[in-house]
Amino acid sequence: MKVVILAGGLGSRLSEETHLRPKPMVEIGGRPILWHIMKLYHGHGVRDFIICCGFRGYVIKEYFANYALHMSDLTFNMSDNTIHFHRQNAEDWRVTLVDTGESTLTGGRLKRVAPYLEGEESFCFTYGDGLADVDISASIAFHKSHGRMATVTAVRPPARFGALKLEGDKVQGFIEKPEGEGGFINGGFFVLSNPVLERIEGDGTSFEGAPLACLANEGELRAFFHRGFWQPMDTLRDKNMLEALWTEGNAPWKNW
Repeated sequence: MKVVILAGGLGSRLSEETHLRPKPMVEIGGRPILWHIMKLYHGHGVRDFIICCGFRGYVIKEYFANYALHMSDLTFNMSDNTIHFHRQNAEDWRVTLVDTGESTLTGGRLKRVAPYLEGEESFCFTYGDGLADVDISASIAFHKSHGRMATVTAVRPPARFGALKLEGDKVQGFIEKPEGEGGFINGGFFVLSNPVLERIEGDGTSFEGAPLACLANEGELRAFFHRGFWQPMDTLRDKNMLEALWTEGNAPWKNW
């Protein structure tokens, strides 16, 4: 199965990190968050990636063009201009990088990569700026079992602030990361059947708008519930929190 990853947004709310590179290339533990997302899918046997590039997409292209060099021990023979690879740590990935426009909306980006999904009965689809310990294999199995056109991973958002543990007006303690208030939200990890692409009109279509609403109205959208770790990287605070988890060896999304 292939996975489509959105990697073309401006990341304006993380401008401290994204003025020179696209948001998915912001690093966690010395690796782009895009790499972490791909490793998550790789841990579930998904090795064929389609990356929707946009803002500063050349940075992503240059990263993968030099990936084998970065991940290997090498000998450069200057006399005949050859390179000998001794030990490669590069993954067995197939990565297709597609320019989908700088101002194209999420649905439009997905529509633009439709030619690379021909012949696929279904595929995974996610954003390039969030991490989770979602059971990708289980979500794919769930999608196949219900027979509808789309599956969205439903998550509870993390609270932005700590909370007081109260009994009346007596403070009993503090809760650092209470469960988010309200109901489940779109966690950004989808499994889609190919006909979903026909619901997208063009570059100006937000996937989270009309396409998803129509699928829901027609009974073609099902929720795969994920109650584990989920964290988007929207702000510098989010980035630093993910970095701390990785540095401390407590990254819940690390399945490799």
